Amino acid sequence: MPVDRRVLPNELGKRMEKIWLKNYSAGVPAEIGQIEHDSIGGMFEASVSKFGDRRAFISGATGRTLSYHELDRQSRQVAAYLQSVLKLAKGSRVAIMMPNLLQYPVCLLGALRAGYTVVNVNPLYTPRELEHQLKDSGAEAIVILENMAHVLEKAIAGTQIRKVVVTGVADMLNFPKRQLNNFLMRRVKKLVPPYAFDDSIGFLQMQALGAAARFDPVAVGPEDLAFLQYTGGTTGVSKGAMLTHRNLLSNARMGTLWSDPFLDRSEELIGITAIPLYHIFALGSAIGTLNTGGTNVLVADPRNIPGFVKVLAKYPFASLPAVNTLFNGLVHDPDFAKIDFGKLRFAIGGGAAVHRAVAERWQQITGTPLCEGYGLTECSPSVTVNPLDLKEFSGSIGLPLPSTDISIRNEQDQEVPLGEPGELCVRGPQVMKGYWQRPEDTAKVMTADGFLRTGDVATIDAQGFVRIVDRKKDMILVSGFNVYPNEVEDVVAMHPGVMEAAAIGVPDERSGEAIKLFVVKKDPALTKEALIAHCREYLTGYKVPHQIEFLKDLPKSNVGKILRRELREQAAKNQSSLN
Repeated sequence: MPVDRRVLPNELGKRMEKIWLKNYSAGVPAEIGQIEHDSIGGMFEASVSKFGDRRAFISGATGRTLSYHELDRQSRQVAAYLQSVLKLAKGSRVAIMMPNLLQYPVCLLGALRAGYTVVNVNPLYTPRELEHQLKDSGAEAIVILENMAHVLEKAIAGTQIRKVVVTGVADMLNFPKRQLNNFLMRRVKKLVPPYAFDDSIGFLQMQALGAAARFDPVAVGPEDLAFLQYTGGTTGVSKGAMLTHRNLLSNARMGTLWSDPFLDRSEELIGITAIPLYHIFALGSAIGTLNTGGTNVLVADPRNIPGFVKVLAKYPFASLPAVNTLFNGLVHDPDFAKIDFGKLRFAIGGGAAVHRAVAERWQQITGTPLCEGYGLTECSPSVTVNPLDLKEFSGSIGLPLPSTDISIRNEQDQEVPLGEPGELCVRGPQVMKGYWQRPEDTAKVMTADGFLRTGDVATIDAQGFVRIVDRKKDMILVSGFNVYPNEVEDVVAMHPGVMEAAAIGVPDERSGEAIKLFVVKKDPALTKEALIAHCREYLTGYKVPHQIEFLKDLPKSNVGKILRRELREQAAKNQSSLN
């Protein structure tokens, strides 16, 4: 008997209907169907044949453009170098460590086309963090921006790296701009600390050697590993999520089907890639854009909001995936409202909770809703997103994507009733194979019936809309009551005098834990008393912060996610110094 794909079994023997399907936008199917290509390289080569003269990537900083044909040629050179010159075996790991430069997609596609597994590395890593990732992945080659090469020099001993390829910021520019800009970076601005390696070459030298070498196409299958994407995951230390070509292509297909009813793909569609490509959110978006012949504008430094706004004003973008802090920075920039948003079709907020105040301000300025979505590294990354014909901010993370199953479960692995909070569990073709060389960690996050435990507390309503309550580990327990930082932060962000806020739990003798709030002011005259009064208006008593500390800025990851962990460590350190 065929399996009914519209329902999910659970361990209690009940069947959870896919109640979310009835709220899909018109034209969005329930299933993604057969994936057309076996590999990301195969997908890209098909796009080259269809869209060869279109722009694939643009550097927002320099305006330098890579067409699909040019990206095909340059990535083939990288593939030939790795395969014929360096002679890496199929399946070898190749690390990439740089911000959003044009060299990134060239190297990424070159490695994937030659059958290698890409290890994306945060360019802000310390030597200790870099050493762990390189050792754990067993990477044999790395392409790194010269500005970070001194960090690699301190970390490389004891790793399996046998070839370092170093690139300058301006290596993709033509002569003489390339020499001038690299000279300014190295000699005038002095942004390249000295380094030395036993065996390294430059990016341009790699390209030249690759152009003279032979590339033999490699058979890459859907279940071959495309990426080891490192994450803290839902438990323990940083580990590599094993993401296959099928995982990424399936997720790209989900996004395409979700957006197809709202886009005219016969014209050039520009997407802004402001999140670093080493992050799964940007990586997945970029692959989806390449699959449909779109154009990615790479923004290397989105924290420079005025510079970012100039890029947005220059390119009539149709989509912008970003995090709440980035959207918040844009809506507070006076020049942002001057942009022509006539081509904008949707903006997707992910990576962290989108605050209502930010979403409402975004819609006021752009005329387009800010659609919140949800994903995680282990899911390549997308799990849910709001319908793109949403009229206004919903406060939910939307509906499960096509071919995606979810289950909200309690500690006994049983599904909870509609509306009740539980751990969000996910099953679908985008879910990772597991954690690299960590079967015990993999077993901890996978259920017996094939669901991934996300570590996030969520609810689902009768319409199928999912709401994240908070991370399980971030939950604050006040006198036996659960308090979720996202709710407190959302309320605080509504205050006109607040730029950003983050809430954590701190030890308290009376209540076990108390809520401490860290705030970046927008209004210099804002007081703690005014904020507490505001919170009392919107929150029940035990959710009102007991402590408030004003900061010039909040600690964030390179993606822009607020790091509550660092705030907890800072609070603990300050408390111990008082004792």
